Amino acid sequence: MAALEKKIDFALVFCVKNANPNGDPLSGNMPRVTIDGVGELSDVCLKRKIRDRLQEAGEKIFVQSDDNRNDEYKTLKDRAEGVLTKAVMTDAKKLAEQACKAWIDVRAFGQLFAYKGDGKGAGVSVGIRGPVSIQSAFSRDSVNITSIQITKSVSGEGDGTKKASDTMGMKHRVDFGLYVTFGSMNPQLATKTGFSYDDAKKVKQALLHIFDNDASSARPEGSMDVIQLYWWEHSSKSGQYSSAKVHGSLQIALKDVSKKPQSAADYTLSIQALEGLKPEVLSH
Repeated sequence: MAALEKKIDFALVFCVKNANPNGDPLSGNMPRVTIDGVGELSDVCLKRKIRDRLQEAGEKIFVQSDDNRNDEYKTLKDRAEGVLTKAVMTDAKKLAEQACKAWIDVRAFGQLFAYKGDGKGAGVSVGIRGPVSIQSAFSRDSVNITSIQITKSVSGEGDGTKKASDTMGMKHRVDFGLYVTFGSMNPQLATKTGFSYDDAKKVKQALLHIFDNDASSARPEGSMDVIQLYWWEHSSKSGQYSSAKVHGSLQIALKDVSKKPQSAADYTLSIQALEGLKPEVLSH
């Protein structure tokens, strides 16, 4: 398939209600927030979900999570050596070409391959820059975090007469937040990885369904919901406008600033017109 020939920008708006969208391990797994109290999901978290949705759609994924692994390889090194031919493992150019052909997440997001030699030859270190970039997601307004203490009603160890040391714990959630993330697809880098327009459409579908099959104790079913996906397809490789200007054309405003938002309906979403560039607007 031919590589992507025209620049694409996108914005994903979603809401979080009574869920922990992305816990911070350095803060007792509390939801991530900025110093101003604005909710945050890391770009790594978002890419993990995109990879999972692509994998569920039948695409080959290099960076698989342990929970969703669908092959026999337990490490990235095993997967690389098991799928790529032995001859390319010490040839940087051939390794990059084969890896991009083999896995959609490599040709989309890029990947670093760094492996030691086997004692008979030099190792290899190959950095692949992917054409798809995505920013961390931030809430439109500051979020309120509720923390509750939880207990277990059964003993986890011993003879059953004593409760385990982990009987008591904490659970945290964002009461409500409207979040937005922005991203872009670069045709110049797509040419190098072979990322095609068909691949772009697959990523678009993954974004639209990013929270499908993603429920957990921290994120109950229905607690995270895609509101709108905005998809701008430019008419050239360089694009008619900068990504910053395109992303900035999305306007999100509270209808009543005197009230704390409780749902997506409390916001107005609109697009500032850019001549010659109109987004496709999709809803889940």
